[in-house]
Amino acid sequence: MTSLAWALRSLRRHRARTALSLAGIAVAAAMLLDMVMLSGGLDRSFTDLLLARGYQIRLTPKGTLPFDAEATLGDAGRLLDRLRHTPGVAAAAPVLGTSLHGRRADGRDRATDSLVTLTGYGIDPAVQALYEVEQGRDLAPGDTAGLLLSDAAARRLGVGVGDTVVLVGRLDPQIATAAVERRMVVRALVHWIYDARAQASAGTVLPVMQHLAGPALADRVSLVMLKARDGVNPGTLAARLRGGLPEAEVSSVADLVRQFRQRMLYFRQLALILGTVSLIVTVLLVATLLTISVNERLGEIATLRAIGVGRRRVLAQVLAEGAVLTALGGALGILLGLATARYLDRILTSFPGLPAAFSFFVPRAGALATAGAVLLVTGALAGLYPAWLAASAPIAATLRAEAT
Repeated sequence: MTSLAWALRSLRRHRARTALSLAGIAVAAAMLLDMVMLSGGLDRSFTDLLLARGYQIRLTPKGTLPFDAEATLGDAGRLLDRLRHTPGVAAAAPVLGTSLHGRRADGRDRATDSLVTLTGYGIDPAVQALYEVEQGRDLAPGDTAGLLLSDAAARRLGVGVGDTVVLVGRLDPQIATAAVERRMVVRALVHWIYDARAQASAGTVLPVMQHLAGPALADRVSLVMLKARDGVNPGTLAARLRGGLPEAEVSSVADLVRQFRQRMLYFRQLALILGTVSLIVTVLLVATLLTISVNERLGEIATLRAIGVGRRRVLAQVLAEGAVLTALGGALGILLGLATARYLDRILTSFPGLPAAFSFFVPRAGALATAGAVLLVTGALAGLYPAWLAASAPIAATLRAEAT
């Protein structure tokens, strides 16, 4: 009989005990898988989010991350011209973020309390880095009457592609009047890559958004996103720009990921602790079950030894039983882990301010393989003590004890 067949027969002897052990291993495996996905998924998800449109470098006001503060970069026209003529820069995409309001332009809902608060983005459609068109057509450069809306903004305003919206800027809530209003035609409904879930956002060409934001933001932008030319290292380009632009914070995606890791250190530590706990639980479960099983079958093992079965074969059979138990429990754990990861991800990504496209748990083939390999090796090693116990039992004394 092969070691695998012997292990399966042994596990079938006590079905209830084996089932409970498999359930425990599955829970531990699910926890391990989730923690592996959390540990590596944070970096992967954040990196993918930053590179969604292929822009590898961000320029922001000194001391801030993109949109972390209301600070802006001044003299934007000169800055953009300089960046676009910098060797190694393929594209420079300016963005102005501000707050504004909107209402339908059909004569209804003109009361101040019916205004919809919007997050406004001023962009250059030719090099935009913030959105993907879902319905309608993109803005053309210089389209000062065109408007892009998120689905949430369109629903709250009750409009669709082709409808007219009045954008209201510089609203004074104390006197309920706006300094500027502008009629805009909805060109497209878009997915804003960095928006939070259900965020109501609107985008126009940069000059229009600067006009709506007021004189204080004329010729200013919140950030500039840069794309390096093919063959140019983004980190090297960022370092070169950093030396020539002391007034700005120049960060490559690698720099932003390092800063992100510091902010999310708690989650990585939590993943390490809970992953370690899951491995300890697996070792204890497998070692306990195998030890009990070996003690119950010492007489059978001694008999096999007496008729010529070698110690190595006994060791292999017990280790195979541990590996089979771990593999079965691990397979169930992967299914459970994927289900719980999806549920936990929905909870964590519902925190205010997080981009809807961001994920804490990222299922990747590498994560599944890593968790499975670690669990299988751990389960096999957990059988070392029971295997040694079975192989080293004195044959004569064991048979005499069984006979009496």
